[in-house]
Amino acid sequence: MLGRYAPHVAATLSLGLPLIGSHLARMAIGVSDTVMVGWFGVEQLAALVIATSFLIILFFLGMGFGTGVMGLIATAMARGDETEVRRGTRMALWLSGLFSILMMPLMWWSEGILLALGQTALISELSQDYLRIAGWGLLPMLAGLTLNSYLAALERTQVVMWVTLAGLPLNVAMNWVFIFGNLGAPELGVRGAAIASLSVQVTQLAMLVLYAAWLPLARKFHLFQRFWRPDWPAFREIFWLGLPIGITMLAEGGLFVASNLMMGWIGTQELAAHGIALQITSITFMAHLGLSNAATVRIGQAKGRGDPVWMRDAAMAVMALSLGFAVLAMALYLILPEPLVRMYLDPADPQAAEIVAIGAGLLFYAALFQLTDAMQVVALGLLRGVHDTRVPMWIAGFSYWVIGMPIAWGLAFPLGLGAPGLWLGLVAGLTVAAVLLLVRFWRGHARGDWTAPLAPV
Repeated sequence: MLGRYAPHVAATLSLGLPLIGSHLARMAIGVSDTVMVGWFGVEQLAALVIATSFLIILFFLGMGFGTGVMGLIATAMARGDETEVRRGTRMALWLSGLFSILMMPLMWWSEGILLALGQTALISELSQDYLRIAGWGLLPMLAGLTLNSYLAALERTQVVMWVTLAGLPLNVAMNWVFIFGNLGAPELGVRGAAIASLSVQVTQLAMLVLYAAWLPLARKFHLFQRFWRPDWPAFREIFWLGLPIGITMLAEGGLFVASNLMMGWIGTQELAAHGIALQITSITFMAHLGLSNAATVRIGQAKGRGDPVWMRDAAMAVMALSLGFAVLAMALYLILPEPLVRMYLDPADPQAAEIVAIGAGLLFYAALFQLTDAMQVVALGLLRGVHDTRVPMWIAGFSYWVIGMPIAWGLAFPLGLGAPGLWLGLVAGLTVAAVLLLVRFWRGHARGDWTAPLAPV
């Protein structure tokens, strides 16, 4: 029995480990921005947090086109349909570019929006300064995501990882120059961080374009040949495939943004502990996200082959790997909760002991969180592999906002459980999502029912 799954485990790890590495590297780039701007000034750090949250929300909404095309390309590759590979990838790039252009006015005039949302005049002004520069990076970020999906479907995930890793030292160096005014450059603070981020994103996109154009395996697709020519049927297909993914990502991201706001109602120390616990869990989440991406490719290949047995075996392998990572994380959170939280705090801070105690308690719920979060993100990856995105969007919205958020609020406030109640609500929402998404995959697609339509074209 183990021999049956061994090739699937090996193939999933070959695809997934580099993707996990690239997600961690991308996260490290964001951490480097936060740390270095924090060294410059408190107001600039606050503005960076607000501005990057603004930008990430737009990124979530637009990332569906680049993410959704991954399963479509994998299916087309398995069928030997070179034309479909080119059409899907090219129109995903078109949609990513158009979305980025449409979102730019929101970032250019973001100061008024942030003031209306209750931010101070100084933070709103500094955030707009950042977004007027970094906002142009939305296009290379989304286009890069599309090329990442394209290369992952071609099983070239190692390149994606190395390109992302190359951005980390470049980002740190450019931050040092432009934030602090070194090597004769002006001292630009938060605008310097924006210049560094934009430069890194453009550089990474250029590297991916050059590699995609050079790769011998990919030359037959002629991806950039007559790139300006529209393909409206493919455009509509990718739009209807990707938009639900973007809304799903927005719903999940919004759940955690709302949890941050509600935790702030409970208390400052609870909010600090909550932020630390989420930061810790987000690191382990990268493992599940990378495996979810690998699942999309593997299941897309099975769909292209028309092989439900191969699909079920590939799905079992990726679920087992994700559960294995989740169990390791759970053990870590239960055995070493206080040392993990303490790493984020200055021991001399008089509030540190209480924050450590609260954070260690939250990591108990984070252990439960691991299983549910792992299964829901992997289930989404499995369903994207068979191009099923619209019903999962409704499942996610229902689970996160009709189940998870009301339970979180009810337990935290009317029932008086505070921070633990809020986390139990998150666990409840993610658990419902995981169950419903897995049932949809295993009771439909895994049996060979691949009739879920994308949209009329």
